[in-house]
Amino acid sequence: MKRGYVRLVLCMAWLGTVQAMLAPSPAAADLGARAGAPHLQAPPPESGPVLWYFWRDACPFCDLAESWLVELEEALPELVVRRVEVVRDPAGRDLFIEMMRERGEQASAVPTFIFRETVWVGFTRPLAEDIEGEIRAWLADAEPEPGRTVIDLGPFGLFEVGGHTMGTATLLIAFIDGFNPCSLWVLTVLLAMILGTRSRIRIAAVGLTFLLVTAAVYGAFIGGLFVALEVAAHLGWIRVAVAALALAFGAVNVKDFFASGRGPSLTIPARFKPSIYRGGRALRKDRPLPVTLALTVGIAGGVALVELPCTAGFPVLWTTLLSEAGIAGAAFGGLLALYLLVYLSVEIALLTGAVVTLRATRLQEEHGEVLKLFGGTVMIALAVVLLVDPTLMERITGSLVVIGIAVAAATLILLVGRSRRVRDRITRSPPPGTRGERHREGSTPGERGRASGPEAP
Repeated sequence: MKRGYVRLVLCMAWLGTVQAMLAPSPAAADLGARAGAPHLQAPPPESGPVLWYFWRDACPFCDLAESWLVELEEALPELVVRRVEVVRDPAGRDLFIEMMRERGEQASAVPTFIFRETVWVGFTRPLAEDIEGEIRAWLADAEPEPGRTVIDLGPFGLFEVGGHTMGTATLLIAFIDGFNPCSLWVLTVLLAMILGTRSRIRIAAVGLTFLLVTAAVYGAFIGGLFVALEVAAHLGWIRVAVAALALAFGAVNVKDFFASGRGPSLTIPARFKPSIYRGGRALRKDRPLPVTLALTVGIAGGVALVELPCTAGFPVLWTTLLSEAGIAGAAFGGLLALYLLVYLSVEIALLTGAVVTLRATRLQEEHGEVLKLFGGTVMIALAVVLLVDPTLMERITGSLVVIGIAVAAATLILLVGRSRRVRDRITRSPPPGTRGERHREGSTPGERGRASGPEAP
């Protein structure tokens, strides 16, 4: 009996020893947690509010992301954040690769965040706001945007696939820039000249060639400007200088609405206008189409250079906003293509109308003054934003509010200005019959007849 009891005690002791050997120590468990222990768990169902965070040591962006994640967890206690280290932990790295592969992405950089089917790479404050907004939308039972990827390339900028942070601002600024009175005036002059050919094919070919060449020159100017700003980005006064320049440009344009032809003005110099007219007349001569197109290329290049001082305001502001947002590389190339496409859309619409109707409307001085008023007001608003908080233009709401306020202010100025002009015109005009009354007061009937002369009935 005693021998059996001793055997039972020895067996239990042996089992306890084996269990203690297999169980991890507290230190090892803590190391596993810091090294990405969540990787031991299978990814939870996609219906759960889980944010996966892949990181590594010695990553400055990961340190910033970790501080933000702590704040996010406090703000959204229902959210579960799974932290996975991908360098020291091979299993964590394998999980990282697998989860990215499932979403059609390549595991190439950290920090990387995954929430349901959306992937974010890198870390900046706008990107953090985007992640939080996506999570809050899902928690509020809103339908998140599927398959969207936001990539922060660190020093090379932020690129959001399917909706760039500066996309809305680019659309709005380029559209307003497309109504530049200088470029529209040149196009309407050219169309008025070549419409005499009465050939829709020739008009379309010449017009498209002209627009493509001017867009290429404009794009090269914007690209060079952006490179210059990138080189000088470390100079703190650059942003202030650009804002001051934009304020001056905007003020001059607004001034032209009230006092056109007086003082400084951002227009094509008068000395170049005869050359533009001669170029337009040269294009309507009966020549082989390739020769006419070659001549168009030369004229368009020269005109684009001449009108740059008149059209440079918005590109200077836009490139500075991109620089402030940390955008460069492929992201800048894509946004530049979008800018040029939207900028040309107004002129392409005018060209299409001319080809279809064989008629062109000349831009009148009054139209140019109104366009300058709206452009100048928006330019002033963007300059103020550049001084106060450039990140406003990185959000859709901010871009719409800034441009909307500027357009509303310009509309109010336009209405007040026109009412004053009408009132001044009425004040300066003598009341009807005033001159006849003076004749009747100081003349006899015969003298009145002689004074009225041929105007008498």
